[in-house]
Amino acid sequence: MNINASDIIIIALIVVAALLAGAYYLNKKTMRRMIQAQDFIDQNRMTVQAFIIDKKQEKPSATNLPKAVFDQLPKMAKMRKANLVKAKIGPQIVTLMCDKPVYEVLPVKKSLKVDIAGMYIVSVTGMNLADKKKKSFTEKMTTRMNSMVSDQSEKSKNKK
Repeated sequence: MNINASDIIIIALIVVAALLAGAYYLNKKTMRRMIQAQDFIDQNRMTVQAFIIDKKQEKPSATNLPKAVFDQLPKMAKMRKANLVKAKIGPQIVTLMCDKPVYEVLPVKKSLKVDIAGMYIVSVTGMNLADKKKKSFTEKMTTRMNSMVSDQSEKSKNKK
């Protein structure tokens, strides 16, 4: 039983094709779930006034989430860190979850309007999010240099 190079290449191609087919199937299944989740979020979205008490990135546990919610989380979500926000909505203090872009712009110890769907913060309304995002050193320097260049060009136009 001799195995030559062409047999190895054919076997490798079959394995790669099977892996690609599996990845395509999983991607299609995941996209279907994401569309269903987005439809659910759009149907149940409501705007409320919230006072943000605290925000943390930590693993979900039964102590920082309601027991019913914690039990419904998938196993992978329980092992991964999540963006958790403790907020006072009306007379009740609740723990909410959100995505990273929303988490980055949420100010602590401030009252603001947020769109929520269940216990998920979808977006922040009535606030300019671009200005509130934390900027890196290079982004700060770039904006400062751009403003200096525009000031210089205005001064040269005024002299003429």
